[in-house]
This record gives sequence, structure tokens and C-alpha cells, in this order.
Amino acid sequence: MRALLIVNPAATTTTSRTRDVLLHALKSDLDLVVAETTHRGHAAELAQEAAETGFELVIALGGDGTANEAVNGILNRGPGPDRPALALVPGGSTNVFARALGIPNDPVEATGQILDALREKRTRSVGLGTADGRWFTFCAGLGLDADVVAAVERARSGGRRSTPALYVATAVREFYAGNRDAPPLRLTRPGEEPIEGLHLAIVQNTRPWTFLGGRAVDPSPAASFDTGLDLLGLRGLGTASTLRHVRQLLLGRKPPHGRDVLALHDVAELTLWADRPTSHQVDGDHLGLRMSVTFRSHPGALQMVL
Repeated sequence: MRALLIVNPAATTTTSRTRDVLLHALKSDLDLVVAETTHRGHAAELAQEAAETGFELVIALGGDGTANEAVNGILNRGPGPDRPALALVPGGSTNVFARALGIPNDPVEATGQILDALREKRTRSVGLGTADGRWFTFCAGLGLDADVVAAVERARSGGRRSTPALYVATAVREFYAGNRDAPPLRLTRPGEEPIEGLHLAIVQNTRPWTFLGGRAVDPSPAASFDTGLDLLGLRGLGTASTLRHVRQLLLGRKPPHGRDVLALHDVAELTLWADRPTSHQVDGDHLGLRMSVTFRSHPGALQMVL
């Protein structure tokens, strides 16, 4: 099988020695080409070229950003039976997509699972989402969660390590820095009445939304690769109510609930509109400011080697 291994050399949880071990193992079973990324968007370019030149498998070694780019490259011209399958070797700090699929967080164990799956011809078809045409694997958002992603990216570019503590501290700071009196978002769906007055909207393609260390954070616990999109929206960001919702999230027994909570399940399409330029993120990657984003579900879009 012709396979392309895309390696993010900046992956935070793998060393060069570990990568050498993985390469040796994969080359024993595959006609393997190895390419290291050198800039943002490079993994997408490499995966697109693999899809257009007849590769049967793309393996992404890195975090959620590398995985997202690989998906966007493979599916650049849309889903189809001639597209390569994707396999993941987690190498990032969080690895939400891989862990949601049940892939071991240890890169050596994940490589062993890939080789077992190839020998047994195990694959799984998974549904994905798009946000204005950009594919996402587990989540996307407009508003406060994207503000947090943007602030964490700035901290990391300044040399900070991506840790749960950094995300928590950044979320608290962004919460109090924002305008909590004027909700900027409106939600529309085909055939439904608009919903006004949302401060926050998290769109999920699967669960969990993220991990804090080993703890899954689950705003929409019914979200699945086998259903449409789920959404959690908040109409209020008062300190007391927000702390209550955070507690509900961390306890994990049930999703946030209350009169200021909007929860939608298995949605095919929705659009979020903002009354001012608002931060947008997909799979933990900040994509700048938007006035609107349309999210769509795409069942069975990608073949995964698991």
C-alpha cells in the first residue's frame, strides 16, 4: 500500500528518537513516503497532493492542527471512494480527534494499532462538519471559545507551553475581558425561526469538545461521528450562571442546562451571524474574525484506518 506519512516536527509529545522507531515500524508494512511540515497549511498541501497522485493512505503524526489540515487536503475536492484513508499518530498536547476515535494517546501504541488495522483491513467511515467550507473533525465555534483559542495561540507563539492550566487561565481572562452585556450572535436554520441573543455557540461534530488533561469536557454528550452536528449556546454570561455551567461540564453527569442554555442535537445545517467581527475557530485553530459562518454536517465523509 502506498502511504504518505506527514510529520509535524514541532509535535509536542514526540521526540526524534520516537519518530525514528515509528518510521521503522511503518516501513516494514507500507510503501512509505515521509514528509515533514515546514509551515502552516503544509500538511493540507501534502495530503492534497497525495490524494491527487494515487496514494491509498495518509498518516498524520502531530496534533489536532496537523490532523485537520490532513483532512482538508484529502477532501479538497470533496469526499469520494478514490480518496485516501486517514490514520492518526497523536503527537500534540491534546489530540481530541484521535482520542474521540479511541486511538491510544501513546504514539507507539497508536502505530501498533494502525499496523494491526491494516493487516486486518479495518476501516471506519466517519462523519465530519464544514464551517464555510473548511472541514472540521470535532468542534468549531464563533465567540468566546474562539477568543480563548486565539489568546492561547498568542501565548504559545511567545514561548508558553500548551497546558490545561494555560487554557483555564486564558478562559477566565477572556471571560472577564469581553462584553458580557450585549450578546453578538443570532442562529438560523433552514425552515426554523431565528434564535437571537447568544453570547456563545459551540458546534460539535462528536464528543468530547475538548480534554483538560485526562478529563473529557462534554457540552454536548450526545454528539457523535454518526449523527449530524450538535450545538451548545448560552444566552447569558453572568458570573454565577457561568460558574454553574462550568461545574456541570466538569462533573460530566449531565450537559449544561437552564433557561439561558440552548442545546441542539443532530442538525444538518445552521448559520451563526454576528453583529460585530467575532473570533472563529475550527478544531482548536483560530481562523480570524467573521460576521457569519455556515456549518454543515457531512455523513460518512472520511475513511479512517482504526
